[in-house]
Amino acid sequence: MPGIPEERARSYREAGWWRPETLHELVLRHGKGLPDKCALVSGDRRMTYEELAAAVERAAGGLSARGVRRGDTITVQLPNDIEFVVLLLALLRIGALPMLLLPTLRSYEVERILKLTGSRAMALPHRTRRFDHLAMVRELRPRHPNLEMLLLAGDEPPSGSDIVDLTELCRPSASGCDAAPIDRPRPQDAAVLLLSSGTSGPPKVIARTHESLGHIIRTTSVVNRTDVSTVYLAVMPVAHGFALSCPGILGALVAGGTVVLGSAEDPRRALRLIEQERVTHSAAVPGLLGQWLAVLDGERFDTSSLVAVQIGGAKLEPAAAERARSVLGPVVQQVYGMTEGLINATSLDDPAKVVSSSQGRPVSAAEEVLIVDDGGEPVPPGQPGQLLTRGPATIGGYYRDAAATENAFTAEGFYRTGDLVRQLPSGDLQVVGRLKNVINRGGEKICAEELEQLVRELANIAEVAAVAGPHPMHGEIVCLYVVPAGDVVPELREVRLHLESRGVARYKMPERLELLDAMPLIGMGKLDRAALREAAAAARS
Repeated sequence: MPGIPEERARSYREAGWWRPETLHELVLRHGKGLPDKCALVSGDRRMTYEELAAAVERAAGGLSARGVRRGDTITVQLPNDIEFVVLLLALLRIGALPMLLLPTLRSYEVERILKLTGSRAMALPHRTRRFDHLAMVRELRPRHPNLEMLLLAGDEPPSGSDIVDLTELCRPSASGCDAAPIDRPRPQDAAVLLLSSGTSGPPKVIARTHESLGHIIRTTSVVNRTDVSTVYLAVMPVAHGFALSCPGILGALVAGGTVVLGSAEDPRRALRLIEQERVTHSAAVPGLLGQWLAVLDGERFDTSSLVAVQIGGAKLEPAAAERARSVLGPVVQQVYGMTEGLINATSLDDPAKVVSSSQGRPVSAAEEVLIVDDGGEPVPPGQPGQLLTRGPATIGGYYRDAAATENAFTAEGFYRTGDLVRQLPSGDLQVVGRLKNVINRGGEKICAEELEQLVRELANIAEVAAVAGPHPMHGEIVCLYVVPAGDVVPELREVRLHLESRGVARYKMPERLELLDAMPLIGMGKLDRAALREAAAAARS
């Protein structure tokens, strides 16, 4: 893996944390072992493992015939559909490097990625209801001469020497296919490029090897109880590590399970798929879980097949965890992690209190965890500090970004997560905030998440975010951004009285309150705190 010293890499291999396996081979072996088993479901389309293996070989051969080689970067911006899975496995088969992008990214972010990676081709949908991806890429292409080929998924793509019908390329064919490439990738090679899910600064690119991604898939599959009987519903974007490999769609396919490809747009559609396909596993962010529970308040869907529903991407509040458990049963699993590596999860056997009050423990026994103060020294047991991590699941640096690597990693190779956590007596980690979410009012530190949890107790507040606003005397003050619940509009005085009644220190009191129709979000539904901080600064000026 890029940035990891050879001595440490050797120790991971000797211990069996990194294994001599490639991801596509782990999936495609089921073409012979489980030929008639359903591998993929997308709408009214279904594909068996035998058909999947044939489609991957055909796509790999077709791409190879068009000049795609081991080491080439191909940017992939596709929705959750069969073409995404077939193309991903075909690129892994060739040894080309898929740069996975969320479908919601637009030209500003896409252009940065094309420039950084020098992509030879880009896969994108021909048509979507909300955005013209093809028009975006055509506008960008003159500035990116390396971008030689467009792979278009969907009906009736336009013709052109530089355009490939991806839907046709990814169909299994009984008539055979072009010869697949013989330059096989190695387990230590980079398998995929992913975007960091952090909310600070421009997106950073993360290279994941077959070895490291395989380790994450294996360890999360054990905790998640993913096996050959798994039916995994992908509603979160599969271009993100959470739904891709924690254990995600790759974990289900490696195990010989079934992947149902859906979306987060319609909670009723997701619940209907759970009922119809007898879904056992899924993953969601807290907001999406809340939508499911709201629907289940008034409508009946059979969710009894569920084994595990992972909740991550943002902190799940204790009350929400308890409500989910009461509606869905003991299937909710808090997951806390980062694309950079460390994955924590509660166990499906944990008591309800542990699931509702913590974000679990590292799923890999090999992962090293430190909790340190501002000076880098370990904090006393139970005290909050910044989480540092190093291990076979954690990268050693960012892709082609030495400055970001130097800023994010210690000299010993520990990744500075930027998260404030405390370790409970049980060994579980509890996330209490972000370093950048700490508001410094005249030298007094205020944890934004702590304040938000208290404000959220008010019945007329649906969502709340606390950020730092500039102040000439104190440096920073607390600014609240609130989405009201119902018709009674919350006021600053009401919020302050509530906090006073809860015994909150005066220096933590918010001094501004702004109303919003909806919170700004980025990536996989994460709160865009940077946008709110900018708004607070602009309002002050």
